[in-house]
Amino acid sequence: MPSPRRAVFLDHQSLDLGDLDLSPLQQQFDQFELFAATAPEQVAERLQGAVAVVSNKVVLDAAVLAANPQLKLILVAATGTNNVDLAAARAQGITVCNCQGYGTPSVAQHTLALLLALATRLCDYHQAVAEGQWAKANQFCLLDFPIVELQGKTLGLLGHGELGGAVARLAEAFGMRVLSGLIPGRPQRADRLPLEALLPQVDALTLHCPLNEHTRHMLGARELALLKPGALVVNTARGGLINEQALADALRSGHLGGAATDVLSVEPPVNGNPLLEAGIPRLIITPHSAWGAVEARQRIVGQLSENAQAFFAGQPRRVVS
Repeated sequence: MPSPRRAVFLDHQSLDLGDLDLSPLQQQFDQFELFAATAPEQVAERLQGAVAVVSNKVVLDAAVLAANPQLKLILVAATGTNNVDLAAARAQGITVCNCQGYGTPSVAQHTLALLLALATRLCDYHQAVAEGQWAKANQFCLLDFPIVELQGKTLGLLGHGELGGAVARLAEAFGMRVLSGLIPGRPQRADRLPLEALLPQVDALTLHCPLNEHTRHMLGARELALLKPGALVVNTARGGLINEQALADALRSGHLGGAATDVLSVEPPVNGNPLLEAGIPRLIITPHSAWGAVEARQRIVGQLSENAQAFFAGQPRRVVS
């Protein structure tokens, strides 16, 4: 007979870089097996005998679940659950729990870091110094790239939940005025401006909303053209929210003052991406790392532990299916 509390973590290196304390999670199970990564063809076999599985991005589809009727709990080491067939899990009586709100400070500070880097032309000045341009200057400073202050500027937020609210507070600390936009597909609200009204008013725009059938490519060529000349765009949400070719074109044309993204439509971008083409000016790309502060990742461990403990106590929490 399998252990009543055997669990496997299928892709722990996507969360733990050797800098986390996994003991709170391990203590919830009689047996806890860690796999650095798991290929699709290995999933069903590695789940054999386990009543619980932890997965960050490994796909748990209907066939895998059907091959493991003893499985009772899926712990997703993230907020998004698109890697789990929720309908199949529900039909099989498997509880699915996710993690929520763990990365708010990390993603919020990354958002402001990207916005500040664009406003101060940080990357351009760093590269200029590295290339020796400052050493060749005829005065004490180098001011080849226009710098703008955030104070007095207007920030547009698309997504004003916990994360958007944190970004708003940081922006206000820099003296920015904050306006919230209406997310496509959501009910009208007096305190949310439609995109057509929001975009022409803002000096910078940050995205903090989910990707779905309503929000995919919600910023295309038309919407980007509505932004003020010189406006800044920062996306730390999902890559598909912006039409990437349209964003590249808006940067090349000089209409936008700069853009920064922590996300792309396909990750990792093994087959390329319009934003990875050479010669796109005033663009910063980070590799979906905004969430990755050690404190944020340790919070995930804590929530996974809480979710497991609550499930075995008969009071599951953060249940998504």
